Amino acid sequence: MKINIAAPATGQQKVIEIDDEKRLQSLYDRRMAQEIDGGILGDEFDGYTMRISGGNDKQGFPMRQGVLTNNRVRLLCKKGHKAYRQRRTGERKRKSVRGCIVGHDIAVLNLVISAAGAMGLAPAAEMTRLSTAMSWPTMHPRKLFNLEKEDDVRKYVIAREHTSKGGKNYRKAPKIQRLVTPLTLQRKRACRAAKMNSVLRNKEDAAAYKKLVAQRLAEQREARRSLISKRRSTRRSAKLAETS
Repeated sequence: MKINIAAPATGQQKVIEIDDEKRLQSLYDRRMAQEIDGGILGDEFDGYTMRISGGNDKQGFPMRQGVLTNNRVRLLCKKGHKAYRQRRTGERKRKSVRGCIVGHDIAVLNLVISAAGAMGLAPAAEMTRLSTAMSWPTMHPRKLFNLEKEDDVRKYVIAREHTSKGGKNYRKAPKIQRLVTPLTLQRKRACRAAKMNSVLRNKEDAAAYKKLVAQRLAEQREARRSLISKRRSTRRSAKLAETS
């Protein structure tokens, strides 16, 4: 079984593989969100407290919280459920997922360090730092470092110092998508103002059009009245001519 260990405080992770069935016995029948002692995995993690965050079996089916079984089941999923994306409105579909209990057929188990041991957050065996060449949505580092909405995400993102061929030092960090800055707020206000101006302009144009239509109809009615009055006057004059 592969064990994927993550340290949210430093953004590091480490993957180890355990084949000893005696050591794996301590992980079986544990549930997701349950904390375990890191000494189960080896002496280098002695004193650590780790939380089971998930996992998947050999076929790649993920564990789902709330399914109290250690095997694979088929659930009727709808919009909003995990591991399912709705293709059509109102569609429901049965999807295979694993229960939240660790079994013997789990291939990869994900653990998160919740309390560090005596050696700090980086164990004796060095953990791999996450790549800085990726793009993060704003929610990922906020969730990773347990930040509040008021905290500046750019100060907590994982970065490194890089030296170019010309000897210039600069900071290399992943791009944060959907970052709320004064410029984005200004663009949002401008977009909202443009929409409101468009709505007001459409209302004014509609009122002007209604006024023009009413004016044209009034002109048509007036023209018809004048035509009818002319016809009556000609008929009246013709009758007077015949009687005389």
